[in-house]
Amino acid sequence: MFGKKNASTQEIDKEQLELFKTAQKRIKQKKRLYAHFVVFLIGSVFLILANTVFKIGLDFKPFGVNWFVYAIAIWLFLFIYHVINVFITSKLLSKKWEEKQLNLIVAKQKERIAQLETQVENDMSFPEKKALKAAAKKTDITMIVAAGENNSIGKNNQMIWNLKDDFKRFKSLTSGHHIIMGRKTYESLDKPLPNRTNVVITRQPNYQVPDGVIVVNSLEDALDAARADKQPFIIGGGEIYKQGLNFADKLEITRVHAEFDGDTFFPEIDMTNWKEVTRTEHSKDENHAYNFSYITYIRS
Repeated sequence: MFGKKNASTQEIDKEQLELFKTAQKRIKQKKRLYAHFVVFLIGSVFLILANTVFKIGLDFKPFGVNWFVYAIAIWLFLFIYHVINVFITSKLLSKKWEEKQLNLIVAKQKERIAQLETQVENDMSFPEKKALKAAAKKTDITMIVAAGENNSIGKNNQMIWNLKDDFKRFKSLTSGHHIIMGRKTYESLDKPLPNRTNVVITRQPNYQVPDGVIVVNSLEDALDAARADKQPFIIGGGEIYKQGLNFADKLEITRVHAEFDGDTFFPEIDMTNWKEVTRTEHSKDENHAYNFSYITYIRS
């Protein structure tokens, strides 16, 4: 198997070398033709000046024609022959041919790179592959939400509960990052959340927002706007969560241990695609009317 690959690689290298040599030859031909043309023009002017201005060979007129006319005609014939040799006789070396050969080299180089990548990947162990994939990933898209046992997250564009510690956790996790939200979620806030880049998704044209708030038309555009952020957060509402579940790498869920009569819901989590990595229980107290848990999931 390796012998065949090595032979194929050598064949590609040999073909590329031949194409490179041919391309070099073509370049030299064109340079010589250009030099020939320049020398022809300068030489013709010099011959005319030599005869008319400096009177060199003024009396030499074979068949009644000045000698420099014959010289220019012979030189012109040689130049035309050179042109024919470069652009007609050697038409296999035309610009179209050069482009074709260049495309061939590029295609073979891509094929070779793909073969090498496949070979390297085949030689890697599963942990190495997983680590490489994780290192190559630029962003860690996270959805953060507080949801009841029945996945209710709000009613009439407002939260149903008031969990003081959860607000603190939300602020701590999202500070310094992009937070992506739908228009209704944005309008439920008193103002853009500070120390974060607020990204609002809306289809409304000319939607007015304060300076610093980014307005986009789709979740894809929102994620693109946050591409420089290593961990952008999707913070709602229901439809944005539903779309975001396909893009998310991590879920930060505050599970409120009660069922609520809401009109907005977090989508069901398919546990075949997610793995719970941490869970912290929080009991109800004077500042919290419900028991709740902080649960972190990562895509499996």
